[in-house]
Amino acid sequence: MIMLIGVRHTGLVVANLGSSVKFFEALGFKVVSREVESGLVVSTIVGIADVRICIAKLRAPDGSMIELLQYLSHPDLSGPFSQSSNRLGCSHIALSVRSIEDTCKVILKFGGSLVNPPIETADGSFRVAYCHSPDGLLIEVVQQMRAEHNGEAD
Repeated sequence: MIMLIGVRHTGLVVANLGSSVKFFEALGFKVVSREVESGLVVSTIVGIADVRICIAKLRAPDGSMIELLQYLSHPDLSGPFSQSSNRLGCSHIALSVRSIEDTCKVILKFGGSLVNPPIETADGSFRVAYCHSPDGLLIEVVQQMRAEHNGEAD
């Protein structure tokens, strides 16, 4: 029996919720909710006693969601670092965009960086760039070049 219904959201830990919200809003996400969570339930879920987290949920135009989390208590001060594509764990989030050039400009304007300039896939169906958010989160931006292609870029 298949248990999966769908993907609810992707959680991303950030250093500064305000600037991270602005970054993702500039990419086209809309804030759905913003709240501070603490108490026994959230401490049990994340496995950190007496935790306090500021959370913003954002929705993409296609309905998919990301959840940005800033740990007000217990922040991990070892970062930010730029996520490498081969690091174990969550590698990246991929975003479909209308204009990869415009998206890369927005990423740079809002404190992100480019890993590579946009490059066309071998079959010419997509243009792809890896980028980092201001917190070092790896983001793949993908522009579909030919409408007849139904697959994914990677």
